[in-house]
Amino acid sequence: MIQNTNIVLELVYQGISSTLSSIYDWIFKTLWVIESERNNAKVDVYRKMIWPEISGKVLEVGPGFAESLRFLNHVTLNDGTFAVDPNTIHSYTALEPNPFLYSRLHANAESNGFCVQYDRKSYPECTEVDTLATRKNMVPFTIVRGTLDNFDKIPQAVLDGAPYDTILTSFSLCTAKDPEATINNIIRLLKPGGAHVFIEHVRQPPPGDPLVIEDNNVNAVLWGKIQDWLAPAWSIAGHGCYINRRTGETIAKAQGWESVEYKNVRPVIDLQSRIMPLSFGKAIKAKA
Repeated sequence: MIQNTNIVLELVYQGISSTLSSIYDWIFKTLWVIESERNNAKVDVYRKMIWPEISGKVLEVGPGFAESLRFLNHVTLNDGTFAVDPNTIHSYTALEPNPFLYSRLHANAESNGFCVQYDRKSYPECTEVDTLATRKNMVPFTIVRGTLDNFDKIPQAVLDGAPYDTILTSFSLCTAKDPEATINNIIRLLKPGGAHVFIEHVRQPPPGDPLVIEDNNVNAVLWGKIQDWLAPAWSIAGHGCYINRRTGETIAKAQGWESVEYKNVRPVIDLQSRIMPLSFGKAIKAKA
């Protein structure tokens, strides 16, 4: 009797947890529709510096709406379609844990000339229609539900696609439950000589940091302390986003790179920018 009661309670707990998680995901999607436009206005200038380098078999971790797809190399195809260049991008896998983002993610992929398909194993609830079968001459774009936090839980579709020429993170390592593990898994999934291209929110770099290319006279010490103070509440409101991680440094310290090059920026477009400086750059996996 007690055992049966415990089973029922466990099922009730799992149902409540799943429902609350879905509500949390939906709220984030609703807020991100607005906030993503503000974010793009701040960071697109830096994306344009490194996105054209993305090539080959690509995996993007936490793409959200994937609005940065427009900065990939595009061409006009024989049928007049303006699409991502199939000679540059061979395939694209979007690993995104929040299914409420998929509709707009799907639309953005199609508007950039990709053929969209879903991984039904990681997302069995999918009711979207694949476009891959009707546009076989275009680059495949596969939406997979999951993260890289734990290698043993990485969806099989992502593992099957490895090794990748390029793995991209764009404001996703700030929300990773275990950023060090995620970075190590990125290294594991890259081919030797492959690139991790990234742009991430970080804690204010220290004054005089030689990697800062735009300082804008920001009081780094003050705003860094404000980030530390805000981080716990921000992580709840921001769907797990920690604004005080030193992500550029964490990437650079990981074992397995041949080289890591990145820059820091202290934007001052608005007040929020002061608590969201950026690191962006590229890390190359060692060839041996």
